[in-house]
Amino acid sequence: MKEVPSLYNWAGGQASLEKLTEVFYDKVLKDELLEPVFRNMSPEHTKHVAHFIAEVFGGPKLYTDQDHGSHSNMVAHHVGKSLTEVQRKQWIKLLLDSADEIGLVDDPEFRSALVGYLEWGSRLAILNSQTTENPIGESEPMPKWGWGETGGPYQK
Repeated sequence: MKEVPSLYNWAGGQASLEKLTEVFYDKVLKDELLEPVFRNMSPEHTKHVAHFIAEVFGGPKLYTDQDHGSHSNMVAHHVGKSLTEVQRKQWIKLLLDSADEIGLVDDPEFRSALVGYLEWGSRLAILNSQTTENPIGESEPMPKWGWGETGGPYQK
């Protein structure tokens, strides 16, 4: 029986994810709705996000080991931002447009997993952006995303 590849490997590895985030954030900085949220991002932001997605999708732990990041660090970037549903939808649209533009694999199973992750993560970002304190402790593990479902209803 064949081993099922990670989403990271199926997506094309680090180079594909870095290209995706570069193209995506270029669009974000030209977008009237999202540019104000991201105008002060660091020059390394696109790479850090690619590292985070890679780790979540089963790739190397570049975000944790190289960027000295954690799930708590990622959540902290959203705290207090007061993100809106309109911004969330535009964020997803631009990311999926970028995936199409760079030729990211588009089979139904992968795209379903990708969209599932984007919906899950962006909805959590909205929730976390409405708070003034990080709800995720530093000891919380990095999320892991695969080919299946999230595992049940949301719990606070």
